[in-house]
This record gives sequence, C-alpha cells and structure tokens, in this order.
Amino acid sequence: MSTLSIATIKSQNTLPPAVQNSSGTEIGTFCRAWVNFNGTGTVAIRASFNVSSITDNGTGDYTVNFTTAMPDANYAANGSTVYSSTVRESVTFFAGTPSTTAIRLVTGYTYAAPGATDTAYLYVTIFR
Repeated sequence: MSTLSIATIKSQNTLPPAVQNSSGTEIGTFCRAWVNFNGTGTVAIRASFNVSSITDNGTGDYTVNFTTAMPDANYAANGSTVYSSTVRESVTFFAGTPSTTAIRLVTGYTYAAPGATDTAYLYVTIFR
C-alpha cells in the first residue's frame, strides 16, 4: 500500500502558481507564458498570459517577448500555426537561442510554396 503525498499550490505576485511537495520544495509549475496571435498584416495579440508584445522580424519571423522574465532559458516551448482559416499546412520552428526575456520563432508553409510565411493563427506556450 502506498502513502499519498500532499502537494501545495503556491501563488506569488504575477508568477504562475508553483506546486510544492509537503517539505516546500517546488516540484512543478503551470504554464509560464502563452500567446494566441495574428501573424499577418499588423501583428496583433488576441489573448495571452505573461507576454508583453510580439515583434515582427520579417516574413514568418516573430519574437515573443515576456512580461516577466523566465528564471533561466531552460524552458520548453511549443508552437503551432494555422496558415489561414481554410489552409492548415504550416509549421513552427524556434530560431536561435532562447533567452529569459524572449523567444524567436519562424513559421512556414509546407506544400505549395515551402519557406517562411506569415500565418493567420499562431499559438505559443512556455513551460518551465
């Protein structure tokens, strides 16, 4: 028979809540940042958490800027895109070295005209 451990969820300031074990050691966190944005025309954030802005670096090339810096650059980033409401063949690549204050990504169209392409729907999540 195993014993159940009690975990505490602790929230402080603007950071996401942290899960701590019974001795107070952090054992995990919730999503540290996420954003849903439009990458065509004038780039615009639809909704977000801990994302201050998006920088448009050129066709299909964006930087997601964090409101509150990550504790280090050892986080996991996930990104997905939809080229338009009718065409869904697009991909996301993270470019360069992530930093504590931002992460850069490139999106591309995969079939008819492979290469960097602005996409209508971009979704990025950051976990640490």
